[in-house]
Amino acid sequence: MQGISMKTARILIVLAGVVLCTFAAGCTSPTGVLMNSGTATPSPQGTVSPDIPTSTPEASLPVQTLPAEQYVDVQLTKERPDYSIHLLYNGGKGEVSIQNIFLKATLSDGQVIEQYMNDNQRQPRRGDEIIIKGTRGSDRVEVYVTSVGQSYKVLDKELLVNRL
Repeated sequence: MQGISMKTARILIVLAGVVLCTFAAGCTSPTGVLMNSGTATPSPQGTVSPDIPTSTPEASLPVQTLPAEQYVDVQLTKERPDYSIHLLYNGGKGEVSIQNIFLKATLSDGQVIEQYMNDNQRQPRRGDEIIIKGTRGSDRVEVYVTSVGQSYKVLDKELLVNRL
């Protein structure tokens, strides 16, 4: 009879350990809930507006530095010969807390293109990229990163292609 109770005790201890590990893992993983910033979400293909943009609250924001523990690397380039604009996500120390990356491009012809990385369907991963069609002229690109429910304007650049 003692053999049965000893076996039962071992099984209960193992089950209790599994339950505790499950709870601990659930408490430390980031949530998948995205905070609503109050702005309209662009369509998955991006939004192209032929009108000259009106001022938005984001337009007046200065470029901000992510806190050190939330830092991620993004690279913004304009490529020849098609003048396409590329935003590449390289990850970083804070990649587990990144919820989304948003690109807003004001092209030299007046069009405004807004697009979320991965169409805002999942958390960005290293190597993810947004590619949009640019112009031959100067295109202004703003990049916003949402980390731990807070949006940061991390880039605001005028992009030109160097001519040889």
